[in-house]
Amino acid sequence: MAVTLQFLACLVVAICLLSGVTTTQHHAGQPMDSTSVGGGLQEPEAPEVMFELLWAGLELNVMGQLHIQDEELASTHPGRRLRLLLQHHVPSDLEGAEQRLQQLQDLRKGPPLSTWDFEHLLLTGLSCVYRLHAASEAEERGRWAQVFTLLAQETLWDLCKGFCPQDQPPSLGSWASILDPFP
Repeated sequence: MAVTLQFLACLVVAICLLSGVTTTQHHAGQPMDSTSVGGGLQEPEAPEVMFELLWAGLELNVMGQLHIQDEELASTHPGRRLRLLLQHHVPSDLEGAEQRLQQLQDLRKGPPLSTWDFEHLLLTGLSCVYRLHAASEAEERGRWAQVFTLLAQETLWDLCKGFCPQDQPPSLGSWASILDPFP
């Protein structure tokens, strides 16, 4: 399970780096800026900065909040920004993740997600990976795995807008099998 968690976290980080190259600035739905997110969160971090923060590792505390393990990185401006995003804008429970997924699925037919929405999509997926790993019940692990799989599909869908044949994103196919909650 630890290898799967590490693989999935690396996959999300790789997609995060890819998003810096391919995500456009179109705003699907409600655009987010520093006034709508509060706390002075301006533009999303550069992909390489986000990569460094995520590569340092996150941990899920007993209160169900994700935070950066490296205290020095966590104390930087990007680290504090990521902490605010994880605490206030990334769902911390299954119902919230399912609601976020539904919101993203509703935006599927529009233009590519805004940078903010795409960043929240990736962070919600990353949160799902950690919560999947921490879940003790098989049914809960299965639900977290399903939400993560659908979020990964939404990520591919958004990255492929305007590029994939017949507006069909590539399928996760056999990759989804690594998310089997029953090893």
